[in-house]
Amino acid sequence: MTQPTGDAPTPPSPEYVDSAVLTGLLKQHGWHRRGGAPGRYSRWTPPSGDGTSLLVPDASRSAYADHGELLGEALTALSRSSVPSAREVLDALTIPGDKISWRRVIPRSGAAVSWTAAEQLRSAARGMLVAATLAAVHPAGWFGARHRTHAARVLDEILVGPAPAGHLLSVYAPVPDGRPTATTLLRALQTTRDAVDYTRTTGGLDPFDDAVALGVSHELVRALVKLVRGTEGVAITLAWSPLVAGPRGFARRPEPVEFSPGDIPTLMAAADHYREREPSVPVSLTGTVVRLRRPEPSGGGIVRLQVLAGADVRQVRIQLDEESYRIAAHAHLVGLPLRISGRLESSGGFRRLTEVSGITPLDVDEAERDRLLKALQSVRESFEDACAGEPDC
Repeated sequence: MTQPTGDAPTPPSPEYVDSAVLTGLLKQHGWHRRGGAPGRYSRWTPPSGDGTSLLVPDASRSAYADHGELLGEALTALSRSSVPSAREVLDALTIPGDKISWRRVIPRSGAAVSWTAAEQLRSAARGMLVAATLAAVHPAGWFGARHRTHAARVLDEILVGPAPAGHLLSVYAPVPDGRPTATTLLRALQTTRDAVDYTRTTGGLDPFDDAVALGVSHELVRALVKLVRGTEGVAITLAWSPLVAGPRGFARRPEPVEFSPGDIPTLMAAADHYREREPSVPVSLTGTVVRLRRPEPSGGGIVRLQVLAGADVRQVRIQLDEESYRIAAHAHLVGLPLRISGRLESSGGFRRLTEVSGITPLDVDEAERDRLLKALQSVRESFEDACAGEPDC
């Protein structure tokens, strides 16, 4: 996630702002329309009723000479306003994307919170975004180390908004076709809320099985536990970008999804449930040997393979017999990749290959070998970014 620079709000140029979008944002953030001249301008007051009101020219007057001047004055007034939502409106105008916000009810001194609480908020938010990104690719109860390269690419495009207080965090997600990360996260959070309510009433975890298809996973509920722990409650809110029509099947202004400390035991039980039930995966993969180890000069040993193709994980650990170990060692010495089949075990996060068969060195020319080495370096760098701070990676 990328942090925008600069602390002071800077109003955007009026030529890039649609006054209809501005009035929509003011309404979305609780400002009140208090009259005005129909067809010319509208007057807006802050949510509290205190503070300077804004005059926003009507969108139909964009062809008039004074439209840009009036709109510029409104934007400047917003930038100078002490009302917290004024900054949020400007952010929505200048930072493109769907806004996702996390709010924690925790002890604090003014707007400040403890260092640990601030890190906990950011880590939990990152975990939820990763979980939503993974589920948008292919829903699963537990991802472990799978699909982390894709998650790293998506998170690199998300912008972190200014933080007015340590118990708040907002990010802006790009709006590609289908809005996969934002829509998956909202749907998964709503589904988790319903599943927790059902489980707390009946004691059964059955709804969590059906919830996987809607984006709920071990990673998501663990991130929720981290977010809720040590608080009196949390709320996650999503606001669609005002520059693009909202996605079909979702409310125009989704309600916040809330969780409390009383939900933690159910969330923990669901997280364990997902890890226990996720099946192993048959794979046929191609990779480069990066580590060899055996306790004796002869006999079998353990090989670590950097995966180039065939599985969405960074590395796999393989226990080989003596003959297969010899083949792997030779391939490592001459710089050849291996092709190997087996089962990617869910226990341990899909990092271990069992029931191994068909281990074969791939004979490649010099150009292809250079390409594979470059791909190997790229995979290493991508996974290091994707797995930063992730215990399941």
